[in-house]
Amino acid sequence: MNYNSLKDLKVLLVEDEEKLASLLKSSIGDYFYSFSIANDGKDGLDKFTKVLPDIVISDIMMPKLDGLQMAQKIKKINPNVPIIILSAFSEKEKLLNAIDVGVVKYFIKPFDPDELLEYLNILSKKIQSEPLIFNDGFTFNKTKRSLYKEDKYVPLTKREVIFMELLIDNISTITDSELIKETLWKDGKGTDVTLRSFIKRLRIKTSKDLINNIKGEGYQIVLP
Repeated sequence: MNYNSLKDLKVLLVEDEEKLASLLKSSIGDYFYSFSIANDGKDGLDKFTKVLPDIVISDIMMPKLDGLQMAQKIKKINPNVPIIILSAFSEKEKLLNAIDVGVVKYFIKPFDPDELLEYLNILSKKIQSEPLIFNDGFTFNKTKRSLYKEDKYVPLTKREVIFMELLIDNISTITDSELIKETLWKDGKGTDVTLRSFIKRLRIKTSKDLINNIKGEGYQIVLP
């Protein structure tokens, strides 16, 4: 089976069973751009904001913060991220609550790592084809690198596309202005004035409610 669609994805595994976490990382971790491990729900939440994974895989029963509580908090940060739950059969009642949290899939322990890998491969293609939903009726298709307003294509320059992708990669945090200038103007010609003019033109083209300016810090794309 072709797993090329996995190579650009970041995965966060939240699992307090060290042996299972190590097994999964050694058996499927190399297929991904990165495969990070957290050992409880609190650690998972902290790593989520730092790693900004494309997919979260989590156990339910964990110390400090259980998997469903963590999932609820993650969905408030980024409602678009898919979450997969690992569960013992005895936790079946908790799985019913997983639907309300927005969990996309669950696996009953013990399970075959190859089965999880195959599902992740299917999910990766769905992630890349499904648009990300933002404020004011805007969506962004990561595969096509295209912005839409209520299904109507919004033409962007190459630099504007890179800027949108940078904000999306840092969707749960504020993207620092210095990082934006370094990314958009490799020749070092990016200044505060240049950046403000760039943002102003993009807002005229899109909406003043699509991108927030956090004074003295940077910019953040607005979720619905």
